[in-house]
Amino acid sequence: MSRSTKSTAPFPSRDEIVSYIRDNPDAAGQREIARAFRLDASQKMALKKVLKELEADGVLERRRGRRYAEPGVLLPVTVVEITGTDTDGEVLARPLTWEADGAPPVIYMAPEKRSRAALGTGNRVLARLSPIDEGAFEGRVIRRLPSAPARALGIYRVVDGEGRIKPIDRRARHDLVVPRGDSLDAEPGELVWAEVRRAARLGLRQARVVERLGATQGPRSISLITLHDHDIPNRFPAEALEQADAAGPATLKGREDLRRVPLVTIDGADARDFDDAVWAEPDADPKNPGGWHLMVAIADVAWYVRPGDALDRAAYERGNSVYFPDRVVPMLPEALSNGWCSLVPDEDRPCIAAHLWIGADGRLRGHRFVRGMMRSAARLTYSQVQAARDGNADEATEPLTEPVIALLYGAYEALSKARRERGVLELDLPERRVIVGKDGLPDRVEVRERFDSHKLIEEFMICANVAAAEALEAKRATCLYRGHDEPTREKLESLREFLDGLGLKLSRGQVIRPQHFNQILAKAAETPQAHLVNDVVLRTQAQAQYDPVNIGHFGLALRRYCHFTSPIRRYSDLVVHRALIAGYGLGAGGLGKELGDLASLGEHLSATERRAAAAERDAVDRFTAAYLAERVGATFDGRITGVTRFGLFVTLTDSGGDGLIPVSTLPDDFYIHDERRHELAGRSTGRAFRLGDTVEVRLAEADPVTGGLILRLMDGGMLPGRRGKTGPPRKASHSAKRKGAKKAARKTAGKRRK
Repeated sequence: MSRSTKSTAPFPSRDEIVSYIRDNPDAAGQREIARAFRLDASQKMALKKVLKELEADGVLERRRGRRYAEPGVLLPVTVVEITGTDTDGEVLARPLTWEADGAPPVIYMAPEKRSRAALGTGNRVLARLSPIDEGAFEGRVIRRLPSAPARALGIYRVVDGEGRIKPIDRRARHDLVVPRGDSLDAEPGELVWAEVRRAARLGLRQARVVERLGATQGPRSISLITLHDHDIPNRFPAEALEQADAAGPATLKGREDLRRVPLVTIDGADARDFDDAVWAEPDADPKNPGGWHLMVAIADVAWYVRPGDALDRAAYERGNSVYFPDRVVPMLPEALSNGWCSLVPDEDRPCIAAHLWIGADGRLRGHRFVRGMMRSAARLTYSQVQAARDGNADEATEPLTEPVIALLYGAYEALSKARRERGVLELDLPERRVIVGKDGLPDRVEVRERFDSHKLIEEFMICANVAAAEALEAKRATCLYRGHDEPTREKLESLREFLDGLGLKLSRGQVIRPQHFNQILAKAAETPQAHLVNDVVLRTQAQAQYDPVNIGHFGLALRRYCHFTSPIRRYSDLVVHRALIAGYGLGAGGLGKELGDLASLGEHLSATERRAAAAERDAVDRFTAAYLAERVGATFDGRITGVTRFGLFVTLTDSGGDGLIPVSTLPDDFYIHDERRHELAGRSTGRAFRLGDTVEVRLAEADPVTGGLILRLMDGGMLPGRRGKTGPPRKASHSAKRKGAKKAARKTAGKRRK
């Protein structure tokens, strides 16, 4: 009997190879593919050729470990880099390598064990990914990967004779241990930068102090901590300071004399610099009945800060001024920001003025930009101007009420008509303000008052900004636009699903406009859900940015818009001033070839703006925590403003402080996080905690170093008037069902307590 020979397996088609790779992304190397199809030696050579062809055609791409995958498809186990957190505090990541077209998918990192330091921006980890929704994944850390030594900013202290660092990052749950000899002789209470090392005993990580930043005791330490936390420059180079100190008055030569025009500045009572002044009169042109002639005069910063000089380099690095409750970190040295570039009363100041002509309907009919010399007639506050308008003028506003203030309001009323006609997005978002006492400590936290005088200045500035964009376009000159894109389709669909649950409808099948959001906000205005709807509509909006490409401004319903009115505190406005100077031949200080890549400049300024906004929020949080630190144990009313897998974020009604209620402290149940409905719902009881709900809480912790508040839900929890407290076990939505086994029913999404 002859020995049977082994038959050769059929060679797989291209589609079969791609199908196998799709079904086996963890083990899709050439060896695994050959084994799966039982290929012999000669067939393996053919397979190698086919794989190269598929890679060349873009059907497949080769990943680490010589594994193949479809382009744009994430492997179940891959290396990711932490990019930050979202508005709800979720830790976000992105694939370390992503070569497909379009943005990479969103990855939400599951919280790690308490014994490990919190993941920080820039950390790299090997993660196991699980799809949780269309286009989104959850990542679980398999192991952390070595990279540049992680750095932590914190307060050095000594505990039982051992050096410790308390990180200022509120996500860091544990101290860092500083071994003997690694403290750099830091004193207790000092703010230090440390290089984080391996884990030590008790699960705590070790760190080595690499830089001492000075003592943090005292009332002004909060701002110091926030500055270093966000890497915001707060010291000017000596060359820039010398240049600012050497500045002097500008001459009238080549300028329009505006010193007889009663221009006035109108700012908050705590304003420290004054870079815009306004004036209005009825338009004498018979072709413009009921129209107005406005003037918006802006400090001529470009006269003092020339492209490429020391001041310019320092201003570019900062991008903008940063405002904390107890101080300002200016974009320019005080010799300029509070001196020669500040439009103080009764002193000659150089300016760039926009002459604006508007119709009775508030529409811009014409404009002219000049380089001028002005003399402010008065430094007024919003409350002063509003009181004068309401018939309660004081000594300063009495002589200005009829000849100046009344005319300003007349022009404002016309501009308001145009605003209403355009359908500008009108969100009701109260702004809190921390009042700092003479001792530098927070005295109280209050909601900032808002008058028609605020809106008056806003409308004048918007009109001038539009005119600047139009003027530069007319000259075909360089323009750095302030763009605000419309919301994405995904965000709109998510909003629609959410509003459906409240009985509100957002139009489908048509181009979305701000007025559609306003209709929703108006319907919700008199309901308990008003705050909730405002919050969710805000989160639907895109983020404004600087760009040389004009995409319009969705929120303001404008076809073109740039920033012209605040060159003392925004570098973008200085760029626009220089473009106007060059485009209209207004003298020295215009843009030249040294500008470079305008798109990169826009990205840089958008980033510094976001950095400043984050720092300002953190400073307010820290000052608020310091204010509440002596009230630990007290109860407060609040509103749920964030819903995550690990708990509820609550904003306290009186102070505006934001705190976390950990999911582990909620009433016993297994809680499912429904992202689209913005709620945590108990699987057994049906009890749901939803964005916008009012709650009663107890303050458990208040940490001024991190700005973190830890809250506990009081018995009963919900305040009167809340939508049903409990109910039968809820049926999950289609979205929640899809996520149930992968995301919602996880220890990180909820905790079953014994």
